Amino acid sequence: MNKYYYEGKTKEQAIELAIADLKISEEDLIVNSVEEKTGLLKKSVKIEVLNINEIISYIKETINEIIKKMNAEANLEVRRREENISITIFSDNNAILIGKNGKNVSALQLLIRQIVNSKLNKPLSIIIDVGNYKEKRAKNIEYLAKKLAREAYKTKTEITMDSMNSYERRIVHSVLADDKYVYTESTGEEPNRKVVIKLKGE
Repeated sequence: MNKYYYEGKTKEQAIELAIADLKISEEDLIVNSVEEKTGLLKKSVKIEVLNINEIISYIKETINEIIKKMNAEANLEVRRREENISITIFSDNNAILIGKNGKNVSALQLLIRQIVNSKLNKPLSIIIDVGNYKEKRAKNIEYLAKKLAREAYKTKTEITMDSMNSYERRIVHSVLADDKYVYTESTGEEPNRKVVIKLKGE
């Protein structure tokens, strides 16, 4: 991931220089920092920028290196929406890359985020999935949360779900946020933090 520096009379002029030099659109440019310089006779603005396409290439190379060290092969599907990057890994051994309860893919995502965002002043949203595991897992969690909410209401007892990571807990909180009869709370310490489904009015 290269950092590039450009200087102009204004920030806008410096950005125009960056776009022309790097031959990219403004949407592909991440302005990492802006420094205003004021002298006796003139004022200028210096910017530090990164090319988001280079960041995506770096992420893909890093993931492929890690996968090779795990003696697996994979194809990567990249989707980007503004500064949100989603990468889905399709491997000949998805089970290893996913890990028990998704621990391996979550660790991989955390590692990539830390490497990339350590270079940026404003963090990128980077989501990594393996064979759409997270998407399927999210749907299963939503279904289970609704089912347990109905059970809690019928039996008039609170229900504690199995331990989940923060992303999965947010799914439960979100899907039951507007429920008429129950509400949710998180309890316990990481990595064994759990969601408790409780009856309203108690």
